[in-house]
Amino acid sequence: MAYEILVGLNVLDDDLYSQYRAAMKPILKSFDGGFGYDFKIAEVLLSEVSEKINRVFTIHFPNQGGMESFFADEEYLKVKAQFFIKSVGDTTIISSYEK
Repeated sequence: MAYEILVGLNVLDDDLYSQYRAAMKPILKSFDGGFGYDFKIAEVLLSEVSEKINRVFTIHFPNQGGMESFFADEEYLKVKAQFFIKSVGDTTIISSYEK
């Protein structure tokens, strides 16, 4: 079964975050992963966390093991260190589920 995560972010630098997405997409694709939905959020009306959220998206993989391998991949971690860390203030995993 496919595995999907619903993620909320507080993106601080849209340009740098776009560079992150561009750099990580080929790596994501090599793990047979992809994005389903992607939204920029202007206002959060209700939240279960104190962290700010201004971006919400789904990311999917063939299975949970594939997701874990992707997030542990050395090339991905280099891209994350170069772009993600500087462009995102908060990360909230809203939900994860088999699809």
